[in-house]
Amino acid sequence: MNIIEGFQDLVAQVPEWLQPVIVALAGAVPFVEGEGAATIGILGGIPPVVAVIAAIVGNFACVAVLVLLGAGARRAVVTRSRQKRLVAADATGADVPAFSEDETPRQAKFQKAFERYGVPGVSLLGPLLLPTQFTAVMLAAAGVGRGRILVWQGLAIVLWTTAIALIVTGVISVAS
Repeated sequence: MNIIEGFQDLVAQVPEWLQPVIVALAGAVPFVEGEGAATIGILGGIPPVVAVIAAIVGNFACVAVLVLLGAGARRAVVTRSRQKRLVAADATGADVPAFSEDETPRQAKFQKAFERYGVPGVSLLGPLLLPTQFTAVMLAAAGVGRGRILVWQGLAIVLWTTAIALIVTGVISVAS
């Protein structure tokens, strides 16, 4: 049994009032996200609007926690790195280098896409390639402001979840 089937079975087994909570929990799982969670809820018999709202809330809550943690971790690393460079520069009398990190090919690829499309493009197109959780953490690691990330990721979550839910609801209507 895979994770999707597990959530579908769980939705079917819990009381009706608890079903949106299960959908929200599914929305917090990378690769399931809001789109998959809304689908699970709709197929489980939850009204589409309720399923979509629960899926969006679960997905966005997870993204928000990760962005806040990622931004805090970045701040700690940058502060510590600056302090080390300042101590080393004071000891040697040398100038402090602007950047001392080597960029990996994956970081370079993300940076290129980020420079080309910006936060809106990476957020809105990101779900085609990566879960929103991963995209949000990478944006936080790149130094983008938390508020900006959360606004664009929230918009992407709402748009993608709503679009997929409309498609699933349409398919169910046609098939019935």
